[in-house]
Amino acid sequence: MRRVALLCLGLAVGAASAAEAQLTMQMSNGWSFTFGGNVNAFAIYESQSTSGGTATPGGLVGVGGKGFNLRTGLLPAFAVFDAKGKEGNTDLGVHFGFAPQIQCGTDGGGANVHDCFGANIDMRQVYLTAGGSWGQILAGREIGLFLRQNILTDQTLFGIGATGGINSGGTTLGRIGFGYVYPNFVAQMTYSTAAGRPGQLSIGIFQPAGLGGDAGTVYGQTQVPRVEAEATWKAGDVMVWVNGTAQNAKEPVTDVSKTAFGGGGGVRFGRAQFSLTGSGYYGKGIGTTVQFNGVGGGGALGGLGVGGDGELRKSYGFIGQLTFTPAASKVTVAGSYGSSYLKATSGEPDFKTENTLISGGLYFQATKSLKVVGEGNYAWTKNSVAGTPKNKTFAPTFGLMLFF
Repeated sequence: MRRVALLCLGLAVGAASAAEAQLTMQMSNGWSFTFGGNVNAFAIYESQSTSGGTATPGGLVGVGGKGFNLRTGLLPAFAVFDAKGKEGNTDLGVHFGFAPQIQCGTDGGGANVHDCFGANIDMRQVYLTAGGSWGQILAGREIGLFLRQNILTDQTLFGIGATGGINSGGTTLGRIGFGYVYPNFVAQMTYSTAAGRPGQLSIGIFQPAGLGGDAGTVYGQTQVPRVEAEATWKAGDVMVWVNGTAQNAKEPVTDVSKTAFGGGGGVRFGRAQFSLTGSGYYGKGIGTTVQFNGVGGGGALGGLGVGGDGELRKSYGFIGQLTFTPAASKVTVAGSYGSSYLKATSGEPDFKTENTLISGGLYFQATKSLKVVGEGNYAWTKNSVAGTPKNKTFAPTFGLMLFF
């Protein structure tokens, strides 16, 4: 479980846009340079129950652990550099996003280490854009399209959500594996129709990935790029979105290939004082926490979309979320419930792993740039088929977020 948060995976998108960049320089050649980002820190105490008995693939909550940690939330600290210019009728831009975390992580026995001798910096975003009235092309490393809106509308972006393990390094999970699969920041070439209209379509080719199971990558040869797409529509207080992905991979020795696929979507009704959001996904071969073969190897970060018989496992999940901000108040109250499920194939011993998170929080906008957060998160993992005792955990937190 400690490895889960080493990948995860804080969300950088939206961090710099939450507050206006405070440094802007205008160049003599017409280009402009901006710098923005955020720094956040959360004090977390987590207590897992000792009565759990679930050990099926994809489970994210452990048994019997207790611990205190000072760490980055789901959104990492972020430093974002942008340069933009216009040449003829073409708008050009480059973007670099650095995403460090504040804590050191753990030793081999699970204890926090005192010395880490250097920050953990994730080069999350590196891309260029070229656009005009015809739309925009993005080329480089950026968040994927599949399930992008599902995570960007998640309240736990401004908190911690599920921790991903006591005393773990990296960012927390939020609802990764508890309502959606992580989109990841990946190499891509994506076309989007022009912004500023009610509807927008984005479609791109992405760096391909193998398909992984419990013991690691099963189908590792990728001869075609992955395809991802997203369509959004916004009118008044309502936003609707759908997204999808398809990835083919082959095992060259047996000459067997599989195509994993997934689809997601959601709807959000939002006003200044109230918002209601619902989203979900369904897929085959995509995994339940990270997609496809994840970081390689087995475990929760290995993808888990391929069963022991070589067939593709089904996975699905959902989130329901409500936020309320009283009139003339700086406090937002938010609550959400969501689950992710991973099902055995027909050739495996039957199981259905469920990861569920109930999250509630108070988010106080102390100044234009400073947010104070108090959040409570109750999560469990269970096997819905066997009926074994579920693994349960509770993690209250207090944190500060400063956007600039």
